Amino acid sequence: MNITQENIDELNAVLKVKVVAEDYLPKVEGALKNYQKKAAIPGFRPGKVPTGVIKKMYGKSVMVDEINKLLSDSLYKYINDNKIEILGNPLPKADDKTVIDWDNQKEFEFMYEMGLAPKFEVELSSKDKFTYQTVKIDDELVNKYVSDIAKRYGKVEQVEVASEGDLLNGDFVELDANGEILPGGVFKTSSVFLDRVKDEAKKAFIGLKVGDKTVVDAQNLTANAADLAAMLGIEKAAAETFNAKVQFTVKGISRLAASEINQELFDKIYGPGTITTEEEFRAKIREELKGMFVNDSERKFYNDVVDHLMNKVNFNLPSEFLKRWIVAVNEKPVTPEQVEAEFDGYAKGLKWQLIENRIIKDNNINVTNEEVMDHTKQLILAQFGKMQQMPMSDEDLENTAKRVLGNEEEAKKIYEQVYGQKVMTLFKSKFTLENKEVAYEEFFNTAK
Repeated sequence: MNITQENIDELNAVLKVKVVAEDYLPKVEGALKNYQKKAAIPGFRPGKVPTGVIKKMYGKSVMVDEINKLLSDSLYKYINDNKIEILGNPLPKADDKTVIDWDNQKEFEFMYEMGLAPKFEVELSSKDKFTYQTVKIDDELVNKYVSDIAKRYGKVEQVEVASEGDLLNGDFVELDANGEILPGGVFKTSSVFLDRVKDEAKKAFIGLKVGDKTVVDAQNLTANAADLAAMLGIEKAAAETFNAKVQFTVKGISRLAASEINQELFDKIYGPGTITTEEEFRAKIREELKGMFVNDSERKFYNDVVDHLMNKVNFNLPSEFLKRWIVAVNEKPVTPEQVEAEFDGYAKGLKWQLIENRIIKDNNINVTNEEVMDHTKQLILAQFGKMQQMPMSDEDLENTAKRVLGNEEEAKKIYEQVYGQKVMTLFKSKFTLENKEVAYEEFFNTAK
């Protein structure tokens, strides 16, 4: 077998593969002997079918299969041996018009296109400065979270008059163009949570009492078709175009009354006697908020670095090859037009992947199995903490982590998380960071 490489340009190449009979005949003959041993053909005893019959029946298909296997193995061996960095996989050359005579031909030549990875450098310099924002945990934010917690642990009570945040139970009926109940139309006993109702309709519900009726445009009830479908008892597709007016008759009004800030609330959240004063409670909330926003600060800094490096590091991709490759390998049929429409997003993701891989390679970042196991255990313990489960034994934790990592997809995600943590640590050591504490609203407005 002879493989030669012809570079079209810096990003595209063609591999020519010449295959002669000596390359594939031994494998073909071995495969046919296996067929001969297993073949069950009427008129012949098992394993005694003549070689000529086996060749006539299976010879061509076996030769095609063996040549294809040989091509695949040889291509990737050539790529690995020559340390060729490619994007995607080699594709049979699109404009190769060679007609193969599988019955008579003994020597073959195949041509494959390759998309080559671009050559580029990534410099991480202290000259590059970033603002590392953290959320300012002020009294206003603490008060907001204390109020939210009090509501979360509050009690539902029935009230007489509807106001903001209430839950109304009642009957929906569809009206006709004259404002009369439509025979055979929508009729559904349902609930309306006023916080989720569009402003256009909300004012029609506020102030209602049990037994009162109000009429609203169905599309003003919610911006979500799935929610409207559930509210009216219709299909989601129908809800998307349901433009009728509906009448709602109030049968009950529920309100979540906030819990008092007292020992009973402290014990519910943190366990008996852990927190004994409101001052301690607020201090605990402040501490938790600091930890809560760490991931947001990290994510914002990371995104800022990604944007910076994407703009700073310039290189091209073998775009036309990649478009053909996406069409060829996609599990679901896609058209060139679909690929064209979505390619910019794909190319952007691929560009960052190449940059990140270059950073990992240049800085010798490695992840060990032990590090992945430790990280998995931390994730499991954090999840158990949120669920307020009983503490796990070391043995149970070890076995649970092994089960999680036994799932290939989950293991891949966790490896990526550990690599991500190490890349983040590298960024912090290479770039100049200016720490800045900002108000909650400012932080999340800039993060968006």
